[in-house]
Amino acid sequence: MINNPLNTALDNALSTIRKSTKLYSAGLKPVESGVITTVLNGIAKISGLPGVEFDELVKLPKDIYGIAFNIDPDEIGVVLLGDYSKLQAGDKAERTGRVMDVPVGEALIGRVIDPLGRPLDGRGPVHCSVRLPIERMAPNIMDRAPVTEPLQTGIMVIDALIPVGRGQRELILGDRQTGKSAVAISTILNQRGKHVLCVYCAIGQRASAVAKVVAELREKGAMEYTIVLVTEGNDPSGLQYIAPYAATSMAEYFMERGDDVLIVYDDLTNHAGAYRELSLLLKRAPGREAFPGDIFYLHSRLLERSTHLRDELGGGSLTALPIIETQAQNISAYIPTNLISITDGQLYLSPALFELGILPAVDIAKSVSRVGGKAQLTAYRSVTSSLKLDYVQFEELESFSRFGMRLDEASRKIINHGERIRECFKQDEFFLLSVTEQLMVLLALAEGYFDTIELKDVHRAMMQVSKSILELANADLVERIVENKKLSTPDHNAMLQVANLVMQHFRDKQ
Repeated sequence: MINNPLNTALDNALSTIRKSTKLYSAGLKPVESGVITTVLNGIAKISGLPGVEFDELVKLPKDIYGIAFNIDPDEIGVVLLGDYSKLQAGDKAERTGRVMDVPVGEALIGRVIDPLGRPLDGRGPVHCSVRLPIERMAPNIMDRAPVTEPLQTGIMVIDALIPVGRGQRELILGDRQTGKSAVAISTILNQRGKHVLCVYCAIGQRASAVAKVVAELREKGAMEYTIVLVTEGNDPSGLQYIAPYAATSMAEYFMERGDDVLIVYDDLTNHAGAYRELSLLLKRAPGREAFPGDIFYLHSRLLERSTHLRDELGGGSLTALPIIETQAQNISAYIPTNLISITDGQLYLSPALFELGILPAVDIAKSVSRVGGKAQLTAYRSVTSSLKLDYVQFEELESFSRFGMRLDEASRKIINHGERIRECFKQDEFFLLSVTEQLMVLLALAEGYFDTIELKDVHRAMMQVSKSILELANADLVERIVENKKLSTPDHNAMLQVANLVMQHFRDKQ
C-alpha cells in the first residue's frame, strides 16, 4: 500500500492536537516540537512545529536558538543564531512562544557585547532586568517632534556646512578606505560631556578593526557613555542580520526614557550582504533588479525608528549614522540609492579628495543635510551662509583653470579664497574642534583674513585663530554660543577683533 503524503500530514496534525488537548485538560502548557531535517550554512530546515509564527524564536539543542523565517506548509526555514556545526539532522527543535529579544539598560553602558547580549570584553555577565524585542514598531508621526537641536561632530566641515541634528538620520557613504568609520568614531568621541549616549554597532567587521575602535574609545574616555555591539565577519549570517535591530532596541530604551542617543551602523553593506545570503539559502524569490524583493524594507524599518520624540513622551532622540560602502564611486547603485531615499541627508566621502590628502574627504557638492540650518546653532548661520556657495564656485573655476584658461582678477580671488576654505576644513583624524573654536575660524574665513597669507601657512594660522577664543576671557559669550542664542553685534565684533589681532601677529612673524 502506497502512503499518501496528505494522509500522513493529517495524521501528524491530529496527533499533535490530541496531545495538546490532554496537556490543556491537565493544566499544562503544550510544547510543540519538530525535527531538524537539514542544516546548512546557518540555515536549518525543520519539519513539524505546525503552530510556529513568523519571527518566533525556536530552541535547538546545545543552547542554540534560531528565528523562524520561512513558514512553508511542509517545513520551517530557521535562521540560526549560534554555531550550527554543533547541530545535525534528527535533532529536536521546540517553539518558545516569543520573538527574539535582547537585554537593555544601564548595565550595557561601557560594555562590548554580541547581538544576543553576551559579553565579549571578559568582564563577566551583563545583568539587565529588562528585555525588548529586536523588531519594534517605529514611533507614529504624531509622536515625533521637529529636529531642531544640533548634534556636534567636532568636524568643522560637517558642523558648518552639513549639520546633523538630534533625531536625524545622516548617511555616510563612500568607497572603501575613505575614512567613513573615522567620521562616525569622531562624532562619538565628540559627545563627551554633552549628555549623549552612544551605540556603536559593528556588522561583519574584522576583529582587528573592532579592537582598534574599542581601544580608541577607551583611550579617549568614550566608553563611559558608549555601548559597543559586535559581529565579526566569521559570525553566522543570522547574527549579522539581527545586529542592527538589537542595537536599535538597546538605544530605544534610553530614548524612551528621555535621553539623547547616537547610533552608528558600521556598516549596512555587510548587513545587506548577510540578508541576501540568508535569502539565497532560503530560496526566497527575487524582485525587480533587487534580491531579495524586500531588501528596501530591510533598512527602511530599521532607520524609521530613529527620531526625536515629543516632550510629552520624554523628548528623547535617536540619531542614526548609517555607513554604506560604494563600488567605484557609484552612488546610484541599488543599495546606496535605497539608503539615500530613506535617510535625511548624506555625507559623501570622495576617494579623489582622500588621495589628495584632503581629510576628512567630504565632497561638499555631493553632501547634503535635509534638515539643514534648522539643526544648527544660531551663531553658525551668520558666518556659513555664503561658504558653501563660495566653495562650489571655487571648485568649478578650479577645474577650468586646470585647462590653462586665463582668468580675470575676480575669478582669481574666488580661487584664492576657495583654496583657503579647503585648507581650513582639513582636520587630522580624531582631532576635534569645539563650537567656539570653529566659530573663530569661520568668522576669520568669512572676513577673508586668511586670503593674504601663503597657502602653506594657512593651517598653522587657523590653529592659532581657533585657540584665540581663550583670549576673549568672556564666559558669558561662550555660554550664549553653546546655549544657541543669537550673537549681538558687539559679540560679533569682539570675536573679529581678536581674530584680526592674531592674524596680524601671525603675519608679522612671517
